[in-house]
Amino acid sequence: MKNIKRQHIAVFTSGGDSPGMNAALYGIAKKAEQSGIRLSGIRKGYEGLVDGDLVLLDAHKLQKMVHRGGTFLKTARSKRFLTLEGRQRALRNLQKNDIDALIAIGGDGTFKGLLVFSEICDIPFIGIPGTIDNDLAGTDFTLGFDSAVNTAIENIDKIRDTAESHNRVFIVEVMGRDSGYIAIHSALGTGADAILIPESGQDFVQLLKRAANYNREDAFIVIVSEGDELGAEIAASKIKELKPDVDLRITKLGHVQRGGNPSAADRMLGIRLGVASVKSILSEKKNVMVGVLNNELSLTPFEQVVKQHQVNNELYELVNIFSK
Repeated sequence: MKNIKRQHIAVFTSGGDSPGMNAALYGIAKKAEQSGIRLSGIRKGYEGLVDGDLVLLDAHKLQKMVHRGGTFLKTARSKRFLTLEGRQRALRNLQKNDIDALIAIGGDGTFKGLLVFSEICDIPFIGIPGTIDNDLAGTDFTLGFDSAVNTAIENIDKIRDTAESHNRVFIVEVMGRDSGYIAIHSALGTGADAILIPESGQDFVQLLKRAANYNREDAFIVIVSEGDELGAEIAASKIKELKPDVDLRITKLGHVQRGGNPSAADRMLGIRLGVASVKSILSEKKNVMVGVLNNELSLTPFEQVVKQHQVNNELYELVNIFSK
């Protein structure tokens, strides 16, 4: 295979922000600097790609942002990139700036966008899994998941203090539009009484059984993934039907789970994946996502990076054990 020298690569963050994205940018910048490669950042995701909104990235500057949540490059949805005209504009911007490789940090939608883009653009595309939902095949953990779980746990612990003081039922909704991973990890980590996730059709039955035996002399904590088919409000109404006199509150943690300083695990994961993405480009890989499987770096073709709609058997077993 002909060895092609990469002179100028670009990186952007896309979709929802997740803690650890800045650490990944630092890893990319440091490896690019070591390899003598010029690095540009594209602001506001695909929107910036269409507009040609580029800024040179400096490893020293990014070094000071490893501890920060969010994304230094900003992120945005882009309807224009969904059109052929928008993608052609993006291609012209890459060509005008002599960019010969592109790294994207985001979720499955980001990588699907790159696959479509590859129909008119033949430079290497490398993906880094940046989503708090932990719902992508090809990696054990996605960037931001550990931080989001820690944020959820911190808040649920505080809610339990109030719940126990008043003998209340609290239904806490956590993020996870299509995935119950945040709900499972935060529920088990806080000793919650019930868990409702999109992947299970039996969890509501277990909740009703637990609620029927609730004696109103203690706290009762239910963790609900936002993507659950019933949701927090219906769960609350069913509990009230069983226990009309119960003191019940609903708390939705919302976007607080996206923000805040990344955990140690997410900082390290971001740096590892950032460096690996540049190494993949130097090895002439294209249209693959870098991930970590069994603590080893792994490459997965974009076509196989689909959303996981099932949790593994071990987690199902844990959910069943602790929900009865």
